[in-house]
Amino acid sequence: MRQPMIVDRPALIVVDMQKGGGLPLEQVGIPVMPGYAEQVPRAVAMVEAARAAGVPVIFFQEVHRRSLVDFGRELDGVETVHGLDGDYATELDDALQPQPGDDLIVKRRYSCFFGTELEILLKGLGVSTLILIGGLTDVCVHYTFVDGHQRNYFVRVVEDCVLGSSQSAHDASLNAMEYLQSGARRTTAEILEAFAEIGGRVMTPAEVSA
Repeated sequence: MRQPMIVDRPALIVVDMQKGGGLPLEQVGIPVMPGYAEQVPRAVAMVEAARAAGVPVIFFQEVHRRSLVDFGRELDGVETVHGLDGDYATELDDALQPQPGDDLIVKRRYSCFFGTELEILLKGLGVSTLILIGGLTDVCVHYTFVDGHQRNYFVRVVEDCVLGSSQSAHDASLNAMEYLQSGARRTTAEILEAFAEIGGRVMTPAEVSA
């Protein structure tokens, strides 16, 4: 059965919106499907609408020590060294910087739950619904979704505000998340409208794409 879009208090989880998202594989070590330039203004609209509605905004940034000691098995697949502390590509996008009242959590692995204080923060905020944007759809977003699902959160993924390592991987992960929670796949427009109902201001499609 398709679930409600938002149950009780939501939080917006901004997953790894870092400058490397707009750079080629050779420079960042991770393949990313096209669309980062279009994704950023959607993410900005989401963040601004969440703030206006009083919805908690939690930014995540994947950062690794330059010694590589905290990569673990992360380099066993397609990805090469990436997200090194101090690198330009590791920095959060200039348009998506935490503001007073937001939270920023640095993570060393894919899931936003793994080895972080996220769950403590969510419990303190009284959050029941997680709204995920960012990347990669098939890696950090997907694994965060699964961990949230297994912890009994309602989880929503904004399908036009996430990017995967490829189009096929992106599509497969969106389908897998929808399999776990019917109604998980949502659009930027739907979430903006929901935030407006909570107390923010809904943005027009023209404003989102400007």
